[in-house]
Amino acid sequence: MSGKKTAVITGGSGGIGISIGKQLAEENYTVVLGDLRDQVFNIAKEISLQTSADVFGLNVDVTDPNSVNTFFKKIAEQTGHVDVLINNAGITRDATFRKMTYEQWDSVIKVNLYGSFNCTKEVVEDMIREGFGRIVNISSISRFGNRGQANYSASKAGLVGFTMTLAKELAKYGITVNAISPGIIDTDMAKTIPEPIMSDLIRRIPEGRIGRPDEIASLVSFLISEKAQYINGETINVNGGFFF
Repeated sequence: MSGKKTAVITGGSGGIGISIGKQLAEENYTVVLGDLRDQVFNIAKEISLQTSADVFGLNVDVTDPNSVNTFFKKIAEQTGHVDVLINNAGITRDATFRKMTYEQWDSVIKVNLYGSFNCTKEVVEDMIREGFGRIVNISSISRFGNRGQANYSASKAGLVGFTMTLAKELAKYGITVNAISPGIIDTDMAKTIPEPIMSDLIRRIPEGRIGRPDEIASLVSFLISEKAQYINGETINVNGGFFF
């Protein structure tokens, strides 16, 4: 498929979302950053100035199907067809299972898992009509299970099953669906980890450091490129060799 493509990134005001947005803008994609927080507008403007690309910021609540529908209608008005969807929006509400409240469980599942369902629902029929699409779901090393993260781990493991199923269903339409499973990445989420725990984690990472958001963005760039058209249904770990 030729011509300029449009990429939509949810969680667009977070560290990984910003880095993906900048990477794809530099590669001449039209980029739409979606986020619940209003700072996404300034982030989009800044990336646009840095790259001279078309970058838009839009509000969206990925847990609300009506908000998601409005979000993609605005995208259609501004850019037309969506070629690439990066389901990156995610939150944590950590607690050991015995102390975890229903709200903590529900809110994480709704953002991390329902959010990906809601956004994918809005683009998949159009991708089928176009005969082309790239969907990348941002999972996590926590998909293997992590103490204090029953909700987060369940949501990120769910994304892997979601990815593999969609890959099987959509491949015949020219659509690939893959997942990326980051380890500990230098974002605001990582900054909430207490220093003694972080120091211990870094000692256990063979690379001896946490990852950078641009290292996730580089993999996204590859997975949505023509060079990766035969990679489908995969979950790729980006964790410096570290597992819990």
